[in-house]
Amino acid sequence: MIAAVAGTFDILHDGHRKLIGRAFEIGDRVIVGITSDVMASSSRKDTVPLYLRRRALEGFLSSAGKPWEVVVIEDMYGPAAVMDTADVLVVSEETVENGRKVNEERRSRGIRPLEISVVPLVMAADGSKISASAILEGRYSRDGSSGAVDVAVGSLNRVKVEAVRTVMERIFGSVRITAVDVSSGVPPQPFEEQTRLGAVNRAEAALGSHDMAVGIEAGVFRKEDGLYDVQYCAVLDREGRLTVGMGSGFMYPPRVAEMVLGGMTVGDAMKEVFGAADAGKRQGAVGILSAGLLDREALTEQSVTAAMIPRLNESYVA
Repeated sequence: MIAAVAGTFDILHDGHRKLIGRAFEIGDRVIVGITSDVMASSSRKDTVPLYLRRRALEGFLSSAGKPWEVVVIEDMYGPAAVMDTADVLVVSEETVENGRKVNEERRSRGIRPLEISVVPLVMAADGSKISASAILEGRYSRDGSSGAVDVAVGSLNRVKVEAVRTVMERIFGSVRITAVDVSSGVPPQPFEEQTRLGAVNRAEAALGSHDMAVGIEAGVFRKEDGLYDVQYCAVLDREGRLTVGMGSGFMYPPRVAEMVLGGMTVGDAMKEVFGAADAGKRQGAVGILSAGLLDREALTEQSVTAAMIPRLNESYVA
């Protein structure tokens, strides 16, 4: 039997896990539909890019123990060539109507209707149904806990925000992450010492009443053999302790370096040379230059981890 389940999966939370778990309980093979960026953005104001959502989803599915397939969907029906093979559709209590519409569409094409398996909603600690949008707003953690460590990120860039979430969950287990739109206080393309300053400024501006705040800034550094990208991360807590770390640096191609030194931002220079639009918010320049071996989120995770090291080892305390 083939079971199907679908969602945006902005943040894989306990509700998603329950849905997907049901699909694996009843299916010998599972089809998981994930909404495209176009479909996701049509119904919500804030979404995580597809490549990050898909990577997290596939990481979760990797330990499922049964065959599975992830397909990108552009509408609630999914690609017919794949979905027509399914026997069961797993839905939540609030998406039962979508399941009925899927079956109506199948009947109109002479395809047998799907069996519908309904999964109860999972509730958060505040009594509301657990939702990705509330998690993205920082109301609670992905397991619905409002008492989790409260971390602000001084950026609306989802790559940075999700990198912080990944690292902080490894350290604390359950965390609330709030993206805060703040100014770095440095030029759009930071050079040298401006990079660290921008990270610190972002952390200070985002802290507010949160337990701690994270500021991340990437800048360019002139080295003996060329122009390098180095990313700084600053972590500030309510007690006033500041810790800073850096990710691994990489060198820009000569043409990109020439343009950046001439006044362009790295993003604009990469677009000019490689035709890569919006690189800073997706896989980043490092993803393009490394042919996907290292992307912006992984690089950002390095800097966040480095900034947290002094907080994980007592030898750093004077």
